[in-house]
Amino acid sequence: MSQPARRAMVMERIDHESGWILKVLGLTGWSGAGKTTLLSLLIPELAARGLSVSTIKHAHHTFDVDTPGKDSYRHREAGATEVLIASAARWVLMHENRGAAELKLEALLANLTPVDLVLVEGFKGEGHQKIEVHRKGLNKPLLCRNDKSFIALAANYRPADLDLPLLDLDDVRALADFVVEYCRNERAPS
Repeated sequence: MSQPARRAMVMERIDHESGWILKVLGLTGWSGAGKTTLLSLLIPELAARGLSVSTIKHAHHTFDVDTPGKDSYRHREAGATEVLIASAARWVLMHENRGAAELKLEALLANLTPVDLVLVEGFKGEGHQKIEVHRKGLNKPLLCRNDKSFIALAANYRPADLDLPLLDLDDVRALADFVVEYCRNERAPS
């Protein structure tokens, strides 16, 4: 399969039985750029417009969502490959890699329930389309200058010689407008 075809598969997952199409859009940037803050403001704005949204967050470090001493923690420590915890409010499935390779974004997407949009934080090296989040004073180069998977830049300043749409990092409504239009058109709005 060609790289562009693979990227298209990552960007959209189609359920042929229901006709459901999963849209995937990344918010990527350097640490400290404000990706998580932007996501926490963008998600309710998109939800208020009627979109169902899920997120995938990449962590560069070891993390644990469980609590030592709890039953679920003890199940994992005993060697369970997966532990599912359920209550009336939510459920969570924890999967232990146990030395296996970290899953790629495409494999992680396959585990999600159908929604209108999956916003991905991180995963810089994957082929899905992304908006770069960047702040003045970050002292890091723009990623979007050398990577064709970026469809826009969300920043609090205007960089010179940028061939992508520039979005005001502090204007969540305008960012949501861009994302909704992207979802409708399957490509970056101009």
